[in-house]
Amino acid sequence: MIKNYFLFLSLICSFATYSQVLVINEIDSDTPSIDNMEFVELKTQTPNFSLDGYVLVCFNGNPNSGSNTALKSYFTMSLNGLTTDANGLVLIGSNDVSPAPARTFGDNLLQNGADAIAIYTGSFEDFPDGTLATTTNLIHAIAYDTDDADAVELMALLNLTVQYNEAENGQQATQSIQRKNDGTYETKFPTPGVPNDGSGIIFNGITISTVAVQYNEGDVIPITFTTQTVTNADLTFTFTLNNSSFNTNDFTGNTTVVIPQGQSTFTTTISVIDDTEDEGDEVMKIKFGTLPQGYVRMNDNIRIEIIDNDYFVAPWGTPLNPTFGIVTSTAPSDYYSSLEGKSGAVLKQAIQDIIANPAVVHAHNYGDVNTILKTADQNPLNGNEVWLMYKEIPRSKLLIQTTGNGVGKWNREHIYPQSRGGFTNGTADTPDGINVWEATSADVLVHGHADAHHLRAEDATENSTRNNKDFGLGDYNGFSGNQGSWKGDVARAVFYMSVRYNALDVVNGNPADTTVGELGDLATLLTWNMQDPADDFEMNRNNYIYTWQVNRNPFIDYPLLADYIWGANAGETWYSNLSTSANSDLKLMVYPNPATNYFMISGTNESGAVELSNISGQIVLQKNFTTNERIHLNVPAGVYFVKVQIGEQQINKKLIVR
Repeated sequence: MIKNYFLFLSLICSFATYSQVLVINEIDSDTPSIDNMEFVELKTQTPNFSLDGYVLVCFNGNPNSGSNTALKSYFTMSLNGLTTDANGLVLIGSNDVSPAPARTFGDNLLQNGADAIAIYTGSFEDFPDGTLATTTNLIHAIAYDTDDADAVELMALLNLTVQYNEAENGQQATQSIQRKNDGTYETKFPTPGVPNDGSGIIFNGITISTVAVQYNEGDVIPITFTTQTVTNADLTFTFTLNNSSFNTNDFTGNTTVVIPQGQSTFTTTISVIDDTEDEGDEVMKIKFGTLPQGYVRMNDNIRIEIIDNDYFVAPWGTPLNPTFGIVTSTAPSDYYSSLEGKSGAVLKQAIQDIIANPAVVHAHNYGDVNTILKTADQNPLNGNEVWLMYKEIPRSKLLIQTTGNGVGKWNREHIYPQSRGGFTNGTADTPDGINVWEATSADVLVHGHADAHHLRAEDATENSTRNNKDFGLGDYNGFSGNQGSWKGDVARAVFYMSVRYNALDVVNGNPADTTVGELGDLATLLTWNMQDPADDFEMNRNNYIYTWQVNRNPFIDYPLLADYIWGANAGETWYSNLSTSANSDLKLMVYPNPATNYFMISGTNESGAVELSNISGQIVLQKNFTTNERIHLNVPAGVYFVKVQIGEQQINKKLIVR
């Protein structure tokens, strides 16, 4: 926070900063909602000044944040190639900042304080992350916060005596810290890209706009360029659409803009070529070419999603319309042989000896999980999409969340939450591929951070809603109206984690959301395991993850194992032929499905018992049935689970009632 000092000292400090050739002119570290409009603005006394040989460094001011980050750098950007404009300014920030920054960094990158930003002479290599703050080659620095105590240790390292508060007016999310002409700073409404005092040359801004942000192959895309004020001469410039695999082979159209004198808009049309190749969904990026003097970009790098109408369809169903028996386990024939004849704690240990075998199992990092999920959670109906577990819908693979804004995006959901598991951010976020891995064991808890058997593709907003809650009616039971197609998957993932890692457990009830090493509710999860049986989708992902991690989720291969560890059969001796994996042993059909007034059971000549329960687990119908008997319904519309028992075998099916 701003301190009061003797006038003489303030004048000396002001003169020192004002005399410097390059200074930090404005900082906005805390912006509304998702911090997608953060920026740092630099200023030189001389306009059109090259910043080659300078580097921007951000420092963490919290002395208690750990030896790797305390008082050290957390982000560095080379300023080579940048030149200040006619007002002596250059803007660096998130892509959503307007005018568009000369160089961008990710959303939510700047820490809110108490921290510091500095400019040095040097190179990017001089300041790797974790570099202790120093005055060596320091050009200018500023300490700042958002209503935090002064970072006195960091300030001392940078020879600073004043820390500025972005929350000075109580509105840090809509304010920035700005340099005044006397070299001191004040807090007020942000002014990116223009002098803080309102003086200087006024540029004519150009904005890119489209009707939509998503188009299909074969569509025509109108792109409009609009200036803030009419042009005083013909304005001509070009733009590009290339981005990664999307290139000039994927579109036709005019990429030159001509706005005649006295006008302010120009629209061109781009046709996306409809080919017959399955290239996957892609992103077309609209990017300005070089603009004439006097003009600035109000936005840039506009993402347009191009949906490919050529895609792979798998022979198995989605979790909402599951199939069984099409995908078979790829486990070696003797993979589970060591479990035979064991019971209780000995059986549980034998399972762990397989799935946490340090001589066999591979541990990958969090970055690799994105790669794994794009195949493991692929939508069976469209190979260019992933299936979102809780939301029970598909989403394009390209819509993975890479910034603070998760709306309409998908990300990685930890079924056993990071904070509850005690492995938050435990592995690297940079993928290094299937051939790079670490040895692991049941005691290496950090590897739970990137264990793909409990990570699923999920809608980013719904992921935040689930947060670190337990499962069941008392905590997380899915969004209102969900059909419960994910509940058995969740149960089997939690069972796996509770055996795979010694520090984790699944317990009855709902422990506090801050409890580490315990997750509930066991009784609910055991019910879900039976109500939503393992299907082809789940078996396919088990097979694929096995190719990476060289271990399997045994509760997918043998769902009844859970009952022998925690449930009705706990303490009994396990033999694999006791597994009532009725999806392969019983070839039953529940029809019609969806049903209205009744349903029937076919595929058997024997009589049996049927039980119908709702998604909350409440049993709403129980009766014995005979072959081809109509089982009449008197229940509200919704999703139900049918359990059919014939002798010692049982099968679970999902039934939609309309």
